[in-house]
Amino acid sequence: MDLPVTEWKSYLLQKWSLLPKSIQVTVSTAETLSDVFLHSSSLLQPEDEIFLRRLSKGYFVGKDFGAPLFYREEGNKKFQEKDYTVAAVLYSKGVSHSRPNTEDMSLCYANRSAALFHLGQYEMCLKDIIRAQTHGYPERLQPKIMLRKAECLVALGRLQEARQTISDLERNFTASPTLADFPSQSVQKNLHHLKMKVQEKENLTETFPAALAKTLEGVDLREENKQLSNASSSVSLCMDPFKGRYLVATREILPGELLVKEDAFVSVLNPGELPPLHHSLDSKWDTRVTIGDLYCHRCLKHTLATVPCDGCSYAKYCSQECLQQAWELYHRIECPLGGLLLTLGVFCHTALRLTLLVGFEDVSKIRKLYDEVSNKDICLPESSSWVKTLNSGLGEIEKNGKIIETPIPGCDVNGKYESNYQAVFNLLPHTENHTPEHKFLCALCVSALCRQLEAASFQTVTTGANSSQLKAATAPELCPDVTVWGVVMLRHMLQLQCNAQAITTIQHTGSKEGIVTSSRQVRLATGIFPVVSLLNHSCSPNTSVSFISTVATIRASQRIGKGQEILHCYGPHKNRMGVAERQQKLRSQYFFDCTCPACHTEAHRMATRPRWEAFCCNRCRAPMQGDDVLSCGHRGCAVSVRRDHLASRLQDLRQQVGMARKLLRDGKLEPAIQQLSGCQRDAESFLSAEHAVLGEIEDGLAQACAALGDWQKSATHLQNSLRVVEARHGPSSVEMGRELFKLAQIFFNGFAVPEALSTIRKAEEVLSLHCGPWDDEIQELQKMKSCLLDLTPTPVGPSV
Repeated sequence: MDLPVTEWKSYLLQKWSLLPKSIQVTVSTAETLSDVFLHSSSLLQPEDEIFLRRLSKGYFVGKDFGAPLFYREEGNKKFQEKDYTVAAVLYSKGVSHSRPNTEDMSLCYANRSAALFHLGQYEMCLKDIIRAQTHGYPERLQPKIMLRKAECLVALGRLQEARQTISDLERNFTASPTLADFPSQSVQKNLHHLKMKVQEKENLTETFPAALAKTLEGVDLREENKQLSNASSSVSLCMDPFKGRYLVATREILPGELLVKEDAFVSVLNPGELPPLHHSLDSKWDTRVTIGDLYCHRCLKHTLATVPCDGCSYAKYCSQECLQQAWELYHRIECPLGGLLLTLGVFCHTALRLTLLVGFEDVSKIRKLYDEVSNKDICLPESSSWVKTLNSGLGEIEKNGKIIETPIPGCDVNGKYESNYQAVFNLLPHTENHTPEHKFLCALCVSALCRQLEAASFQTVTTGANSSQLKAATAPELCPDVTVWGVVMLRHMLQLQCNAQAITTIQHTGSKEGIVTSSRQVRLATGIFPVVSLLNHSCSPNTSVSFISTVATIRASQRIGKGQEILHCYGPHKNRMGVAERQQKLRSQYFFDCTCPACHTEAHRMATRPRWEAFCCNRCRAPMQGDDVLSCGHRGCAVSVRRDHLASRLQDLRQQVGMARKLLRDGKLEPAIQQLSGCQRDAESFLSAEHAVLGEIEDGLAQACAALGDWQKSATHLQNSLRVVEARHGPSSVEMGRELFKLAQIFFNGFAVPEALSTIRKAEEVLSLHCGPWDDEIQELQKMKSCLLDLTPTPVGPSV
């Protein structure tokens, strides 16, 4: 939800349609963003703000002190079902609604520690035990978490601490009368068991896997660029009068080479699927697991042990340190605006956070840049003036008949392009390309937000035990003129449509036992990366982007010659969309027509469907050709059929596959196999062998056979699926790497050692082109390989 919720968006667009024509023309012809903002904001009426407040109240982000008990009980149910991940999330929701230093909070933390223990997250479990004790965990229950603490310490090999904890527990148990009712026999049995574990551990030599010690090696740039921050010395920044700024290779670049490693200048977590609008706090509490429950709202680190904001139930962090940093930088302003920001959308939220980050450092930066763009003598980035390419970061423009030297937009006076606010500010807002109603919508969103900020006088939320330490001075001087902030935020909101980067992560799905997993890419957050934004688009790019927390890495996905442009895909990829769909997407969102080689080639063969979408003849399996009426491509075959008939069959088939997938998710394996087998026979009668749906069917059959332990059949089906993936995405694509990872898991679990080692090698080769060594799947492949090599006997040479 980049833009506002549907209700507010519809409301504003209707408001625009009802404006007198003269006012629409005034807004449409405004020459500057300042004029757009001032004209639009003057039209925001009290009744509009009342409606917006009513919508915002529907996204309740406050603390409901009746919720902790509910979430604890729901978590207990999942715990009994051994669904420890969901149990941990539900306990976290209870923590988010609890008052600090209460039994509610301590019990939620303690219960979450139990779930984390069963998930093998011992460090996190220990932290939760400390949190439970800090917030007043009842003394009568202390033996329970002290036993858990000792178990964690033993599992981590911290044996001295484990012995101390056991000793403390024995002493406390005999000394404290409040523990008299605790089942002593059970405690003594567990203590004896723990002591035996400690003795066993002491007799073992602990070793740290060498592969794991090196997981973060190779993540840094080998040689950083002196003119372009966060980039390798193998790339250079250039400027062109038609395509703007771009990057080129200064030498030959090999596949897998790291070109850019950049931390987001700003990022905002994607709220995911918001709960339905409601206007009563008596509504049932939401038990769904969202992205906001699983990732830190500041650094985007994955965690099941979130630490909540003291002032709201929405913001959650991976640690107290992240919580404090977020509070000091921006959340003290955002906290009371949580419902409003969810209503206004991620782009508006990102624009606010961006100005807050800069404002707290130096508000004068915003005012200075605002004054510069108001000066008509300044050549703005979107100016049509011709700028010449110079590797030094300087260009030339023609002014009053004279050639003068000027920095490439975003570069400093020394010609260096830094990942800083100057670079962010110079990202193009494409003001002239946005529709008048879109600019009006964005301006009113920003205006409503500014009025809320002005009304609150930028007062901070000061709740919780540590609020006095976090409290910042009220700052009327923070923004002497809210209009300046409004114009700057509007600029950023318009920039985001073309310059925002979707920060993604790989989510793994599969059986609870985790024998074989599937994965899918999901959008985690929206961020701004000034250096990454320099890359132009290609529907067949020569780079691949991946993320770890808020850091983006760009790697060469193929060989790139010296002088060749470094290209990135903005989303519409030739292996995922046809040329017409790609052009429409790029034109509507990014305001340009793509002329990359892939689009140029496909434009000359528009009538030919890609293999993964093609129909085949049911008699001879040859491709079907044509528009409305399809004819067999084989000369000796006279079969013909209407395209809409085959399209209807394909739609029905997709529904049948969807039903089979649901059976698979529900654990009904035999019915799922029967359904998928029927779908397979139907698909083979009219779809090409490399059709995407056939690949999906083979993948489903592979999952079902793996769940039944039939590893050989599972591998056969997945190899068939691999052929479809390779045909569509290519042998070196990240999609191919993910499928090879699954195949390696199947061979590994089926003890097919040579096949597993061969597949692991292929998967590592492909994934290393797109991901760093810290990638979860690469690390898992290394573990599997290490295990298999330990099982493989080393050949012994003949004795001499």
